[in-house]
Amino acid sequence: MRVVVDLARCQSYGQCVFAAPEVFELTGPEVLEYDSAPSDHLREQAERARAACPVQAITIGPAAGPTRDATAAPPRSAAIDTVGGQR
Repeated sequence: MRVVVDLARCQSYGQCVFAAPEVFELTGPEVLEYDSAPSDHLREQAERARAACPVQAITIGPAAGPTRDATAAPPRSAAIDTVGGQR
């Protein structure tokens, strides 16, 4: 499973943190950290977080698979993302 938060849309309400504390965490007043590739056993929590987001900033999709093109760049590991453009 892949979780993506639209950081331009996210307003740090924190409803995702309450719904899925193993996936999302507020580490500051406007800093949301999240696991972009949580284990499948957390899908129910992640779906609750997506539904609870008042600005619909959370998208959940299938896990990114390996590329078939050997010349393509390896997938970027982005396990933690933040709000406000900070990384």
